[in-house]
Amino acid sequence: QVQLVESGGGLVQAGGSLRLSCAASGGTFSTYVMGWFRQAPRKEREFIWSGGSTNYADSVKGRYTASRDNAKNTVYLQMNSLKPDDTAVYYCAAGRTGKPWEYWGQGTQVTVSS
Repeated sequence: QVQLVESGGGLVQAGGSLRLSCAASGGTFSTYVMGWFRQAPRKEREFIWSGGSTNYADSVKGRYTASRDNAKNTVYLQMNSLKPDDTAVYYCAAGRTGKPWEYWGQGTQVTVSS
């Protein structure tokens, strides 16, 4: 059983930056594909990035950068040039290549004010 805990969310003005972290425990971190998602109020959950590829959602491409540190069992999401539309609860997920995401964190709120 893998536990994922996100942190780093908060309130930021438009144009600002935040870095989210997702700490994993309870499994062999390096064997999992990691991903970032977000869900805005009254909207479906949106894919942002998966460690299985270098692709980012068009809505964040060029502004967000994901990375992982296997030594720290942590994946990061650096978010720059934030916009009010980026306001959402951000989730990390862990899974195996080609299979549905197995584990999810509890989410961290990001609010971007105009």
